[in-house]
Amino acid sequence: MSIYVVDSNFFIQAHRFNYPLDIVPSFWTKVKQLANEGKIISIDKVKKEIYDHQDDLKQWCEDNLPDHFFKDTQGIITSYGQVVMWANSRSGHYSPTALAEFLDADEADAWLVAYALTDKANITIVTHEKSQPEVRRKIKIPEACLPFNITFVDTIEMLRQINERF
Repeated sequence: MSIYVVDSNFFIQAHRFNYPLDIVPSFWTKVKQLANEGKIISIDKVKKEIYDHQDDLKQWCEDNLPDHFFKDTQGIITSYGQVVMWANSRSGHYSPTALAEFLDADEADAWLVAYALTDKANITIVTHEKSQPEVRRKIKIPEACLPFNITFVDTIEMLRQINERF
């Protein structure tokens, strides 16, 4: 069974645009269920991106996600190093700003790819980012996944793959 590792935009876009907490509570009930079942997880860097904002989403996460939901990334430095080497090898394509942002130790994207790299046969990244290989100003998660054969999907595709309805 695949484990889905969710990007911060999984939460943020749902909260702000697609499934606001006060309008679509069934979505959030499903997220809580999937988290409790271990079907979805995330990493500490995503937690930081969410918890940096003092809003309803942070409060919902604190109140509803299990303690083990956000995984520690300290033990994946070797995988992170591989992602860093890949990004640096693309310095002729991406702008220095794009590289610096992607490799910022507090940003989740490179760490998500590194986390998936530790078990790419069983981990799928869930992100709303779309592949745009021609873009030079930002390294998108799909671009970093492709050379490592890491699977990525958006929220709706994840829900389809695990046959969830609500």
